[in-house]
Amino acid sequence: MLGRAFGWFWAGEAVSELGTYVTTVALQVLVVVTLGASATELGIVNAARWVPYLVLGLVLGAVVDRWRRRPLLITTDLIRGLLLGSVPLLWWAGALNIPVLVGFMAVLGLASLLNDAASQSFVPRLVPRGSLVRANARLDQTGAVAQASGPAIGGALTTALGAPLAVLVDAVTYLFAAFAVWRAEVPEPGPARTTPRAGRDPRGAAGRLRDDVREGLRWVYRHTMLAPLAVATHGWFLCNGIVTTVLAPFALVGLGLSAFQLGLALAAAGVAGLVGALFSERAGRAWGAGRTVIAARAAMPLAWGAVALAPAAAPSSAGPGTTSAWLTVATIAVGQALYGLATGLENANEMGYRQAVTPDHLQARTNTTIRSVNRAMLVIGAPLGGLLADQLGYRPALWWGVAGFTLVAVLLGVSRFRTARHPQVS
Repeated sequence: MLGRAFGWFWAGEAVSELGTYVTTVALQVLVVVTLGASATELGIVNAARWVPYLVLGLVLGAVVDRWRRRPLLITTDLIRGLLLGSVPLLWWAGALNIPVLVGFMAVLGLASLLNDAASQSFVPRLVPRGSLVRANARLDQTGAVAQASGPAIGGALTTALGAPLAVLVDAVTYLFAAFAVWRAEVPEPGPARTTPRAGRDPRGAAGRLRDDVREGLRWVYRHTMLAPLAVATHGWFLCNGIVTTVLAPFALVGLGLSAFQLGLALAAAGVAGLVGALFSERAGRAWGAGRTVIAARAAMPLAWGAVALAPAAAPSSAGPGTTSAWLTVATIAVGQALYGLATGLENANEMGYRQAVTPDHLQARTNTTIRSVNRAMLVIGAPLGGLLADQLGYRPALWWGVAGFTLVAVLLGVSRFRTARHPQVS
């Protein structure tokens, strides 16, 4: 058993994940259709959310290691709920445009940065280290259910209510997540290290903070197994930023799909992701963490290659429900299903291994060091995907992403990480 406190945390994560996938569809439609933005502008909006990770990620990771994680999770969930609740108000007031949305996404990203650092570091305090793969698998399973239902719900809500109002669903889910974490009571130790009193250290708090940041960087990039995993994951996020930015305008504009049809295609990733998450613990035991992650990375070029081959929906007086349109949906869904299956298999094994080999006082710094560079890759990849789509076309942009995924999988496959194994699972 993973315990009552983990159960509440799990419930909050599951509900907020559902809202996130609703917003994933609603936000793309809001930018591309409601605001009439280009693929490059969509890339800038997508990148804005990850800028705080690039600018502040390393510093805030060190700071979070000095704080108790549960109060921080509650506070940041409340902030995100209030932020998303303001989107319909801005739209109703006629004040919602691309520059405003970019600023809004940057603030949301800052709250998410703090929440992510605390969330990933909170799990090792909720369950024993031998149960980390199982706990992460449970989180992935409910996340996959949310991914399966959220895009379809988001597409339906966006079609029925409009994109701005559909975002309200996500706001409510964050408020529930704050309540759930409040109920997840668990003893938390004080900070492992404290800022020295004035006069003890001539460098003061800033010097100590720099030392903490360096310690986190050394731990990640000098570790025999974590270093190749981290570098390969950075490359994966660069490629993912390209293809996920191109997907929405490719489907909505290039292929002529509706928001609901795009949502259904995206939902396939969640259905298959649930299957992957259900088997992730078993795969990790049988193959080891390294081989499981590498196999999942090798599936990515196939997944996005299928998306790039999706046929355009033929114009028809019957509208978007023609056979041709549904063939397009099915093709994208196949690619998204493979993408979801690979992600479901990989995530619990990657996260469980990383958490298991990292000491508690380095958890937040390890997570935010890796995530900050990952998000920096999204800051580069999202606008790059938009530029490639506008300059070369949607399909060539997707093929560039496929080539990158292939290179990343090969480099990780020949590294020492292929021998990584989990500690015994209890």
